[in-house]
Amino acid sequence: MRPSRMPAKEHTMATEVQTKNITNLLASLPDDQRHRVADRWRVHQQREALIQRPSFWKRFWLFLTLIGPGILVMIADNDAGGVITYAQTGAAYGIGFFIPFLILMVPVAYVVQEMTVRLGAVTHRGHAEMIWGRYGPFWGAFSLFDLVVANILTLVTEFIGITIGMKMFGVPAVWSALGGFLIVAGVLLFLRYHTWERVALWVAVGNLIFVPLAIASHPHWGQVVKALGSWHIPAGIAVSGFVYVILANLGTTIAPWMLFFQQSSVVDKGLTEKDIPIGQADTAIGTILMGLVAIALVALTGSWVYGLSGAGNFGIHRIMAALAHSPIGSVGTGLFGLGLVEAGLIAAIAITASTSWAVGEALKLPRSINLRPQHALPFYLSGLLGTALAALTVLIPHAPLGFLNLTVQVVASIFMPAAMMFLLLLLNDPEIMGQHVNRPWQNMAAFSIVGLLMVADGLYGFTVVFPHAL
Repeated sequence: MRPSRMPAKEHTMATEVQTKNITNLLASLPDDQRHRVADRWRVHQQREALIQRPSFWKRFWLFLTLIGPGILVMIADNDAGGVITYAQTGAAYGIGFFIPFLILMVPVAYVVQEMTVRLGAVTHRGHAEMIWGRYGPFWGAFSLFDLVVANILTLVTEFIGITIGMKMFGVPAVWSALGGFLIVAGVLLFLRYHTWERVALWVAVGNLIFVPLAIASHPHWGQVVKALGSWHIPAGIAVSGFVYVILANLGTTIAPWMLFFQQSSVVDKGLTEKDIPIGQADTAIGTILMGLVAIALVALTGSWVYGLSGAGNFGIHRIMAALAHSPIGSVGTGLFGLGLVEAGLIAAIAITASTSWAVGEALKLPRSINLRPQHALPFYLSGLLGTALAALTVLIPHAPLGFLNLTVQVVASIFMPAAMMFLLLLLNDPEIMGQHVNRPWQNMAAFSIVGLLMVADGLYGFTVVFPHAL
């Protein structure tokens, strides 16, 4: 039943009284609560305006206000390490297997991340806080250790991408790494949540540059369409290397930091059970955009680098050099480099926040991007210290950065089954989730994903121990 509309004059008077009361309330609240209440009041006013005078644009504006965590986490998932991984995948194996594989990864990513939306909106607690509170300090410390280690390693790949991209424009690695760190630190320390999220989303838009680049390269569209139904695996490949790349692609599609980030972001944004449908739509849009970018990268390098002599062993430098001779030319290759920088920046912003949130939740620190640095320095430093360490790591002379990039994605896929089991336990607890507990089909899909990860991990382990068995 539609809510009855209040006469315009009475509605205006009521709104003025409510606004005055909210203003008085905000003045008495701590920073984090004040900003969150102000954000929710903005949403409430938009909903009231929509009820009084429904229109498409008011509904659309409300939608834009509430989205953010889902798009941000999925675009940040196409990080610098992911861009390099997809580019190397296309160069080494073409488009026959990995384009349909990446299409399959879109619903996989949605199934995993949608659960964090419901968990955060229902409990109003972050992922680390839920694990520590429900399963005790041992499992809490276990999950936090996995996260922090994986995050630092992943951040190294972000700074690899930033330094490689900026090197194309003559910027030395030391200045690129320093500049990247200062941007991440500045955005986190000096912006409050709503502004931080909007700035991050604008940065994320740059990730889409790979789609027009792929189109401009005029890939072999007939082969792309054919690949959708063929799942063709190139002949004569090494099974161990192929499994390694599958794991790397899994690790760059779903990773532990994404669970912690999106749930904490939902909490810091102040989303409630009423907002779950929009949070789900937000996540769905994000997964589709993530898939488009990933497929574009594989199509680009799979069409123009795959088949070149030694392409299976190309690093990102040689891949970009080869792309300069494709239809996108040197200008397109420069845009590719800028896209690599953007991918590293947006992911570093998100991953740093996920570390800060998780450590803050575990140690019961004041934890919100709405807090001023002087009121929550340990919270901010817990994330920024790992980011600084990652930035310094890429400056180590002769470090095997190319090998490290793929390895980090593999590590993420190995850590993921344990992270997902905690998530599934929480989502199946009716005491926590109430009516939002997982449905049977959601459990079936999620456990299938865990099974896929475990089989891939096991197969990779087998090929390491018995490299010539397959």
